[in-house]
Amino acid sequence: MIFKKKAKVDINSNLIEICALLIHAAKIDEHFSEKEEKIIKQTMLKIGVKNDHLDELFNEAIKIEDNSNQILNFTKEVKNMNEENKIQIIEALWRIIYSNKEADIYETSLMRRLGGLLYVENKIMGDIKEKIRDENL
Repeated sequence: MIFKKKAKVDINSNLIEICALLIHAAKIDEHFSEKEEKIIKQTMLKIGVKNDHLDELFNEAIKIEDNSNQILNFTKEVKNMNEENKIQIIEALWRIIYSNKEADIYETSLMRRLGGLLYVENKIMGDIKEKIRDENL
């Protein structure tokens, strides 16, 4: 009997890198919650991942994030996005951070680094942070 290998769905590697960045933010406080996973998946759907491919993309992104020791690969994909999608990603990052109602020093440090890496002005980062924090209080 011959077993056929299940055809692997071609998922855009750029989207996997973006998802890995969101996962990195969720894991940085050493508590990756279901709420954070839900935020990540909703964000990925908003930026164009098809629902059929979401779980596969998410699982692949977890593997990539687990095996990475830097965030530069993840950020270059976001940096090349249009402004609207870039803002959606930044909002998602802050939603992940404030999903437990507070931001620790590692999370705020990550966001400061990301602001620079993504070429987002401090004012814009601050405005987004305040908006998301206020939504979660």
